[in-house]
Amino acid sequence: KISAEAKEAFAQATRDILGVRYSPVAVSTQIVAGVNYKFFCNTQAATILPLYGAAIVSIYAPLKGDAHITHIQTL
Repeated sequence: KISAEAKEAFAQATRDILGVRYSPVAVSTQIVAGVNYKFFCNTQAATILPLYGAAIVSIYAPLKGDAHITHIQTL
């Protein structure tokens, strides 16, 4: 189950991504000066024949300010 805070961080960090849709399936968190999230996501590329895959999207949500992507690892 993905918490509301994690969903908000994911939405905030991925709102400007074009070309690929990331759909979070699971999440792990690490509390630091903010929160590190790792989302396991299903992916869908926006092509004529959609390409499907998976990725791990790492996001950092600071105590103040917007969450942002730190790394995307395709699987």
